Amino acid sequence: MRPVRLLTESELELMTILWRLQGGTVADVLAALPPDRTLAYTSVSTILRILEQKGVLTTEKVGRGHRYLPALAKGDYETFALDQVVDKVFDGQPLSLVRRLVDTAGLGRRELAALKAMLDAKERPKGR
Repeated sequence: MRPVRLLTESELELMTILWRLQGGTVADVLAALPPDRTLAYTSVSTILRILEQKGVLTTEKVGRGHRYLPALAKGDYETFALDQVVDKVFDGQPLSLVRRLVDTAGLGRRELAALKAMLDAKERPKGR
């Protein structure tokens, strides 16, 4: 499943919780919100129904309520969102994104070494 457009900030916040929980009820999502994040039960319920209408969530009946389950894998959404950023912000140039990330992310020696190892592995032909 591939989304049509990026999720809103609130939608992404709730999806991140559901990905971590591997599904849940409105009450589960409310309980997982940070203490300083105040959302009403009805607001969470509305956002989850919108995500269901978008096809990002599915539901199963649980008693009188619903359990919401991700229909979209987190990795698939990350790939979609990154493609959107590369296309729209970096003019379709992934190297520009990587350059900006390396220049501004404050990567330490360990992260830079891991990045170099990933690049070296991509460069090597398979089977070696």
